[in-house]
Amino acid sequence: MVNKTFKVAEIELAYKPNYKTADKPKIKDSNGACQILIDHWDQNKIGLLEEFKILLMNRGNRVLGVVHISSGGMGGTVADPKLIFAAALKSCANGIILSHNHPSGETQPSQEDITITRKLKHGGKLLDIQILDHIIIGHEEFYSFSD
Repeated sequence: MVNKTFKVAEIELAYKPNYKTADKPKIKDSNGACQILIDHWDQNKIGLLEEFKILLMNRGNRVLGVVHISSGGMGGTVADPKLIFAAALKSCANGIILSHNHPSGETQPSQEDITITRKLKHGGKLLDIQILDHIIIGHEEFYSFSD
């Protein structure tokens, strides 16, 4: 019998933020969250293609970061739960605000939007990461699932 040795990648967990928490913006409502998201959106693309982004939040509702999850076409994009929760876990986030735009400008959620929100809320419960909101951005308005 041949003895085979397998190399296994070593995984190290570390968290070294390079900022002061007090310097990060604090989210008080959906308007504040929407403004931060829009500031991180390429305005030349917001009416052209659908993108999915998340705000990573600490327990005090301070923004830890904005993460671009995906870009799609005019009719949709993929919100991969593994990427979303990997970003949240890596940043030690306690909460997530989901967001995507509708290039059509219509902000009412589709059935797919409702389904992915429920799916991510369920996954968040398993990981003890709260989905705080899902914001759909249009041309002149936004829709907040929490509102």
